[in-house]
Amino acid sequence: MARAAAVGVSALGAAAYWTGFRPRSQIFGSFPYAAETDEKVVALSFDDGPNEPYTSRLLDTLDAYDVKATFFQVGRCAQRFPSATRRVVQSGHVLGNHSYSHSFTRYAKQPRQEIEIIRSQEVFYSVAGVTPALYRPPWLCHWPWVLGTLQQHGLQVVSGTFAHPFEIFQPAAAKLTDSAARLARPGAILIFHDGREARGGPRDQSVAAIGPLIDRLMDRGYRFTTVDQLLGISAYAGSV
Repeated sequence: MARAAAVGVSALGAAAYWTGFRPRSQIFGSFPYAAETDEKVVALSFDDGPNEPYTSRLLDTLDAYDVKATFFQVGRCAQRFPSATRRVVQSGHVLGNHSYSHSFTRYAKQPRQEIEIIRSQEVFYSVAGVTPALYRPPWLCHWPWVLGTLQQHGLQVVSGTFAHPFEIFQPAAAKLTDSAARLARPGAILIFHDGREARGGPRDQSVAAIGPLIDRLMDRGYRFTTVDQLLGISAYAGSV
């Protein structure tokens, strides 16, 4: 009986632990993954950058369509490619925070993530002159202590819908486009990656998928916006 109870408690603990990574889980607090709207509008978002030359290629595509997106960047990567981070802001896209190092071991050593949050905010202000008000945790980890730290620092946590479950491994661009188009709904926040954690790496297929995706959704009557505008919140600290 005692053994069965222990197994049950362990299973519940594991379930609660992994619930903190689910994109749509609201158990530990508000974790916006979409806007409630009937309007055909979606927000494109990109994680783990900047990562050159892929971030710049992606910006070229977005600028050609006059589509604004939201870039949740890693502080360490912004230090590596500061001009790409500045271009995001200068081109009218929104810069969001995606931690400083995107390291899973940091969650074990710093479960509240305070140092990761503070350090990355300092980097973004130093590089681009803005202090993001949007934060997407690495791996969408939104344990209650992480949410508490973000609230203390005035940051709005943001989730979304992964454009393709294996996009990080770069399947063919056509598959990425097809998957994202199927998942698009009014008010959706679609998640792509222009980097991989803090290491970078090839993102050719993700970049190649964006133009066709924009064409396809526009043909269906969709328009594009940034995450802050979609959710009706501020993009940067001190902004209205």
